[in-house]
Amino acid sequence: MPSEAAGAPILSVQGITKRFGGVQALTQVSFELAAGEVLALAGDNGAGKSTLIKCISGVHQPDEGEIRYKGQPVSFAGPRQARDLGIETIYQDLALADNLDVGANVFLGREPARRYLGLLPAIDRRQMRAAANEVLKQLEIEIAPAKLTKPVRTLSGGQRQAVAIGRAIYWQAEILIMDEPTAALGVPEQRKVRELIMRLKAKRVAIIFISHNLQDIFAVSDRILVLRRGRAAGERRIDVTDHDEIVKLMVGADL
Repeated sequence: MPSEAAGAPILSVQGITKRFGGVQALTQVSFELAAGEVLALAGDNGAGKSTLIKCISGVHQPDEGEIRYKGQPVSFAGPRQARDLGIETIYQDLALADNLDVGANVFLGREPARRYLGLLPAIDRRQMRAAANEVLKQLEIEIAPAKLTKPVRTLSGGQRQAVAIGRAIYWQAEILIMDEPTAALGVPEQRKVRELIMRLKAKRVAIIFISHNLQDIFAVSDRILVLRRGRAAGERRIDVTDHDEIVKLMVGADL
């Protein structure tokens, strides 16, 4: 297995093709992603961004192509297998349980249990809240202690996004896929999410970042992969491109 320290990619996607009946959603899409790198996926609606991340996260099975994780070929029967290996996805709707508190959302589906009076099994809510508080501190996220025991629907949009990110980090995600993380957030909350992404990058978490907001893309990404009609229209490093070129790649204009 190649060493990541030697610069080997943590994720390699080669020639991924996906069809849904007569619809060709992806055609021979390839890219690589290194630890601590942020790769942005850009493209109009229907470009294939969501299909691509669902192939990587185990929601869809590619019809052709290969996905390698840490140098080894992988094929996921479902999202749980991808998560168990360290590939977490945060979708735009965050998949939080609004009626549960922060700790319960971090452990959703993986709750620790203890024995009540040494006999009856019960969920260890104290442990969940303590662990959630600790991971939020690691990410330098401030949520008032009183808020930790309240349903997450009482939190701001930025705090809710932070809880979803904290859940991924607690379960040791090495690749984090973020689908429109700043959509529907106010300007201050967008800034906090961008700061979170830079902290994750410093922790060597590899990030695939999907956004329609080019300002966000240029603020946090190292490279941009532009998709158009299910194909890779171009890949550029942030320091050698600009907004105009990316838009031209997205719409198919001659450069």
